[in-house]
Parts: sequence; structure tokens; C-alpha cells
Amino acid sequence: QVQLVESGGGLVQPGGSLRLSCAASGSDFSLYVMAWHRQAPGKQRELVARIISGVRPNYPDSMKGRFTISRDKNTAYLEMNSLKPEDTAVYYCSAGPGWPGEYYWGQGTQVTVSA
Repeated sequence: QVQLVESGGGLVQPGGSLRLSCAASGSDFSLYVMAWHRQAPGKQRELVARIISGVRPNYPDSMKGRFTISRDKNTAYLEMNSLKPEDTAVYYCSAGPGWPGEYYWGQGTQVTVSA
């Protein structure tokens, strides 16, 4: 059974940093596309970053600069820096055998940026 489990969310002050992890199990994800998305209250889910092994990570223009995606075998990470209140959202991990890597989804982890 394939599972994606996110962790690392929490409450952080503006300007702070967090590192999210997504542990994938139940299959060999080494060649899968993995991605991070987020959904803020009342807003549509949006892509934060996407990664394929051996290829430069992909970021939407709005996410470039403060977010860094990386991976190690079956685990994907999202490093978030200089966090702002508008980064508050539930962050989801996804994975799939091909582009866009959104076949499997995790349950999400809450990130709250507040003083």
C-alpha cells in the first residue's frame, strides 16, 4: 500500500524557517516525480515545487527564492525560509510515476506563520 506521510509543520514566526519532510512507502519512488503543494484557507491548492531525480527542480515563478525542494531516495523535503504570514497553509506532498507527479497524495501538514 502506497503511503505519503508529511511531517515538520508547525507554528513559526515571520522571517523564520521550516523544513518539511515527505516519507513515501509501498513502492520504489526513486524514479517518481515528487512535489509539494499548499492550500490556504479559502484558496485553491497551488504548486510549490516539483522534483525528479537527476533533473533540476521546478518552481512556479511565485515560489522561486524562498522554497527549496530536495529528495533522498523515497523522501522529499521542502526547505522554507523567510516565511511570511501568507505562507500559512496546509502543505501536501504528492508523487507519481510520471509528470506531474500527482497520483498519490499525503494527508498534509499545517504550517502557520504568525507572531
